[in-house]
Amino acid sequence: MNMQHIDKSPVAQDRDAIWAQLRDEARDAVAGEPLLGALVHAGLLHHQSLEAALAYRFSLKLASGEMSEQILREIADQAYASAPDLGDAARADLMAVYDRDPATHRLIQPILFFKGFQALQAYRMAHWLWQQDRRDMAYFVQMRCSECFGVDIHPAATIGTGVMIDHAHSIVIGETASVGNDVSMLHSVTLGGTGKEDGDRHPKIGDGVLIGAGAKVLGNIRVGHHSRIAAGSVVLHEVPSCKTVAGVPARVIGDAGCTDPSLTMNQLLGIEDYT
Repeated sequence: MNMQHIDKSPVAQDRDAIWAQLRDEARDAVAGEPLLGALVHAGLLHHQSLEAALAYRFSLKLASGEMSEQILREIADQAYASAPDLGDAARADLMAVYDRDPATHRLIQPILFFKGFQALQAYRMAHWLWQQDRRDMAYFVQMRCSECFGVDIHPAATIGTGVMIDHAHSIVIGETASVGNDVSMLHSVTLGGTGKEDGDRHPKIGDGVLIGAGAKVLGNIRVGHHSRIAAGSVVLHEVPSCKTVAGVPARVIGDAGCTDPSLTMNQLLGIEDYT
């Protein structure tokens, strides 16, 4: 199957087509680099579904002397079997990375090599555990995700589908934060609180938002749909929909520049944005 025949939209992807494409790419990768044969077979070709491959990857990366790979694999297998939406979310996230990241040329790259995608799927497992009232195990997954990937997402946070976390260094998302669908964020983003306040204290990010590298969004504030937060900004107040904010503290400097900033990934600010 040729990649050019796959619709790159993250919406309504055929489950079997994505898995078939992954397996075709895996075979090509082994043919091109035989030294990766064991890794690719264990990570993809050995499995009968994307869910099984993701469960294996989750258990392999997060296992430690404190928690065996077998136990984590059993948890992941149970989660994917009981919550089909986890697999659907993974497919949407996978297509989001492929569609928006110009460094992604094959679907196998996020699964095997990109920690942003892998960390997001680990968070989804922790969130599932949290919803099952298995809070301590959820905290363990959060801890290991932070240790392995440098991504610290509280398991109680809610994150939509079709999300891309690019590079994923030093991502922090707090307990009461929510992130909508089709959001893109780059490295060193914080969705945090403003102090020691309790209760609902973290940002609410709308659909289709683009959050630039190093941006900090702090407090129980709303960032409107399809808005754009410039790199390095510190956002302390509500952001209207379809606007661009920049600065420390951030202020509205213009429109978002397009209807879907998280999809176009355009982070450049024009001269008119500063006037």
